[in-house]
Amino acid sequence: MRVVLQRVSRARVTVDGRTTGEIGRGFLLLVGFTEGDGEEQIDWMSDKIIGLRLFADAEGKMNLGLEEVGGGLLVVSQFTLYSDARRGRRPSFVDAAPPAIAVRLYDRFVEVLRERAPGPVETGEFGAMMDVELVNDGPVTLILER
Repeated sequence: MRVVLQRVSRARVTVDGRTTGEIGRGFLLLVGFTEGDGEEQIDWMSDKIIGLRLFADAEGKMNLGLEEVGGGLLVVSQFTLYSDARRGRRPSFVDAAPPAIAVRLYDRFVEVLRERAPGPVETGEFGAMMDVELVNDGPVTLILER
């Protein structure tokens, strides 16, 4: 399981002009799954993301988490996180979990985040062509893998 986390002041996902998810301050999560991912990876990743302290305190240090700032999560499926572009001009996606498996993992990840996160959890639309708009705050971007 791989997540690209971006701290945002706002983010929104639209599909065919329709907003499917939108948050203010929080984390935009681009999420990809691979063969062998399951509950262990989802639990670890959920706890890691919710526990991260990436927001500035009164002294300007990254010391506050989602709960302290009232932050939300916007979760977007992105199988291209498991691309391999080392050879040729067109990337291979053979390491990405097949859609039938990935959608179950994605849905479960969102469900776990909604159970545990202190604020709203919004989503894109699995498998759709999405427009993702964000204002990266910092910028702060982390790559998390389990």
